[in-house]
Amino acid sequence: MQRRALFTLCLLAAAGSALAQGYPNKVIRLVVPFAPGGTTDIIARTIADPLGKVLGQTVVVENKAGGGGVIGANETAKATPDGYSLGVATVSTTAANPAINPKTPYNPLTDFTPIINIAATPNIIAVHPSFPATDYKGFIAELKKSPGKYSYATSGTGGIGHLQTELYKSETKTFITHIPYRGAGPALNDTVAGQVPIIFDNLPSALPFIQTGRLVPIVLAAPQRLAQLPNVPTFKEVGLEPVNRMAYYGIYGPKGLPKDVVDKINAGVRKALEDSAVRRRIEDTGSLIVANTPEQFAEQIKQEFAVYKKVVETAHLRLD
Repeated sequence: MQRRALFTLCLLAAAGSALAQGYPNKVIRLVVPFAPGGTTDIIARTIADPLGKVLGQTVVVENKAGGGGVIGANETAKATPDGYSLGVATVSTTAANPAINPKTPYNPLTDFTPIINIAATPNIIAVHPSFPATDYKGFIAELKKSPGKYSYATSGTGGIGHLQTELYKSETKTFITHIPYRGAGPALNDTVAGQVPIIFDNLPSALPFIQTGRLVPIVLAAPQRLAQLPNVPTFKEVGLEPVNRMAYYGIYGPKGLPKDVVDKINAGVRKALEDSAVRRRIEDTGSLIVANTPEQFAEQIKQEFAVYKKVVETAHLRLD
C-alpha cells in the first residue's frame, strides 16, 4: 500500500513537471473580481500585457463583479488548477469579505495558491467638492455635528472599503451610511456625480478624479504622506493608526496549482516589473511595487485575514 501511494505521488510530481515544461501553450485568463475602472482592474491591465509577452501567451483580463469580489474570487477557487485560470487577489476577497461574511463560499487560506503580491496600494477617504469640508479637521467636525446625515460609497459590501470605514466609524464614534456598489468604478462615478458625498477607495482609481478637482482628498492609509498628495495626512497622523492599512493586489490560482507553474508565473511577473515603464505606471498611482515570493504572499494573506477577523469581532460588525 505504501509503495502504491509513493508511486502515485511520483506520478503526480512527474505530471506537474511535465505541465510546467509545456506551460503556457494557450491563452491565460486573469479574473478581476470587480467592475472595470477600479484599482484592481488598473493593476491587472497594467501587468497583463507585459506578463503575456514574458510567458509567450496572451493574458486576457476578465471582470467578474459582484458580492464585494466574492463571485470572481470563487470562480478562481473553483477553476481547474492548471495555470490557465488565475485571479487577482485583494484584501477584500482574501481577508475583509471572508472575515465578515460567514457564507463566503471559499476559505481564503486553503482554497487558493498564492503566487505573487504585485503591489501595495494606499486607501483614501475623499469627498465630492460640494461637501462642507476640504480637510480632515473640517471633515471629522462635520460628521460629529451631523450623525447619520451623510453616506459613503465603496466597491461592495464586505470589501476593504466597507470594513475600513466601519473601523474608522468605530474608532471616531461617528455614523455614516454605507452605499455598496459592484466595484470601485461605479462607486466613483456616483460620488463624482454628487449622488454620494463620501467615498472610501483605493488611491489609484480615485487619484485621477482628485487630480482634476472632481474629488477632494481628506485622509489616507499609507506609511507616510505621498508625493502625489503632500497635503493629505495619513490615518496615523490623525491618531487612527488601526485604520492605517494599505491594500494589496496580487495573483493567485486555485489550490493544487503545481509548484513549477507557480514559480514560472512568479518569475514572469518579476520579469515584467523590470520594465521601467510598467513600474512607473504602477508607482504613478501611489502604489508600491512588492513582487514577493509565493510563501511571503501566503503569509500576508494569513496575517491580513487575522486582522480583519479581529476587527469584525471587536467592533461587532455583521452583514445587514
